[in-house]
Amino acid sequence: MTSINDVTRKQILAHLLSEKARGLAANSLSRHLVSLKVFFRYLAQEGLLSINVAETMDSPKVWKMLPSVLTPKEIDRLFAAPDLKKPLGVRNRALLELLYASGLRVSELAGLQQSDLHFDERFLRCIGKGRKERVVPVGGTAIKWVQQYLKEVRPQLTPGDQEQTVFLSKRRQPMSRKTIWDMIKKCARDAGITKKVYPHSLRHSFASHLLANGAELRIIQEMLGHADIATTQIYTHVDPDRLKGVHRQFHPRA
Repeated sequence: MTSINDVTRKQILAHLLSEKARGLAANSLSRHLVSLKVFFRYLAQEGLLSINVAETMDSPKVWKMLPSVLTPKEIDRLFAAPDLKKPLGVRNRALLELLYASGLRVSELAGLQQSDLHFDERFLRCIGKGRKERVVPVGGTAIKWVQQYLKEVRPQLTPGDQEQTVFLSKRRQPMSRKTIWDMIKKCARDAGITKKVYPHSLRHSFASHLLANGAELRIIQEMLGHADIATTQIYTHVDPDRLKGVHRQFHPRA
């Protein structure tokens, strides 16, 4: 069995990166590292650890990594993955389109009700963190797919009008976060996308692609439901071409 004294900083970082790839949020990763540092400090104080390799690990440097973003071509491949000859394939395509078009969190999407959809006005309402309600615009392509799902597929998945959740599983129950997660991962595999893809990847891609095409950061903040614009600013680091373009446009010696 490997001794605790054999653990290296590289192994701790690899563990944190694997948790990041599994979908653990930045704040959770930070707390995870703090727990490891407290544990290693205790072992050192008890004389069970000769060198505390976790002591000098700086939390922000470990967990503040750029979000996973899909390119527009990867988005197209992902959306082409569901088998549209099957009813659940239409549902999956509608779900993917709406997730990317709106930037919703997976929990917000899973809890979406039919009464939240206002497609005549091209927007939806959702309840985000802290029970805060926000309005999010939705594009025509996503609306078309969701309407097709609601008309052709959803009636097959529910016995009546009692269940109002938009996206239902084959068991006629509201789709859980895990079910949505598993479906997206399968579509990514079927599309031949090698990078890690999870529900938040579509939210990240939504924000990054808006920013790359000139949307204002404050507007993206509103659509994502971020309380602090500092959270939204991470997307300015995802698109270096936009930063270079702004520099060329506004710097007097560019």
